[in-house]
Formats: sequence, C-alpha cells, structure tokens
Amino acid sequence: MTTVTYIGLGSNLGDSRQILIEAVQKLATLGTVKTSKLYQSPPMGPQDQPNYLNAVVQLQTDLAPLALLDQLQCFEQESGRVRLRHWGERTLDLDLLVYGQQHIHNARLTVPHVGLFERDFVVIPLLDLDVNIEIKAQRLKDLPVVQHPTVAVLDDDSWSNI
Repeated sequence: MTTVTYIGLGSNLGDSRQILIEAVQKLATLGTVKTSKLYQSPPMGPQDQPNYLNAVVQLQTDLAPLALLDQLQCFEQESGRVRLRHWGERTLDLDLLVYGQQHIHNARLTVPHVGLFERDFVVIPLLDLDVNIEIKAQRLKDLPVVQHPTVAVLDDDSWSNI
C-alpha cells in the first residue's frame, strides 16, 4: 500500500545544493516525489557553523517505516555523512517527519518527528507542499513559528530538477 510521507532535508557542508539535489534523486527511486522550495536557515545547534540549506520532500512510497528509515540512513552515509557533534554540521541530514497518519514511537523512530512543530525550517517547507496540512490535529499554518520565521527562500520548487 502506498503511503504519503514527508522527509526533511538539510545540509551545511560541501556543495549543499548539489547534495540536496542528489538526495532528491535518490528519494525518487523509492517512489513519487514532490519538493518544497529551497530555504536557507541559521543552524539550530552550535552557531559556529555555516547556515543550512533545507527543504522537504513529499514521498509516496510502498516502504514500511523502518525500511524507509534504513534507506534514508543509507543515503546519508553515501553522501559522506559524519556526526561531529550534536546538532552540528553535516553533509546530509534526512529526517522522516511524517508517515501517513501513523504515530510511531520506538527505539529507532519517532513519527511525527520530535520537534517538528517548533522548527520553521521544517514547518514552512511542509506548508509549501500542503498549505492545509494537519499533524496531530494541529494546523501547521497556525503555529507560532510561521509568524516569525528565520528561514529565507533561496529557490522555488524547481530547484531539484525532478
């Protein structure tokens, strides 16, 4: 059965735009994709690192949640992902934000993603894909982070060439 999922993408090391384009291409091997606009945002963690490029991909896939998570982690590794420090710089970060209407909480995966509602670099791209999206009965367009965003649009939804 095909499930609509949302994947958060982030990068602030290397050629971030190209890394995100390649990530979208890899995600497209897992199902049908649609991309948000491309954004730049300040780092959430330590401030002595470059700004991030962020986007969200809507992925329609037949993969089960943990199989999808495995693929996301594989794509991160293929991009040369290193974890230098908590919330630190990275070549590629892929987060499974939403998996259909499911609520998942286990040792490997929490969906909807923890912190989703407080992160403008996630909420605003999600709204690009579905302006009326609701998660846990919360309309994202009504969240406080939407009123005073710290993200800046870098490119429209054609940046990924998909």
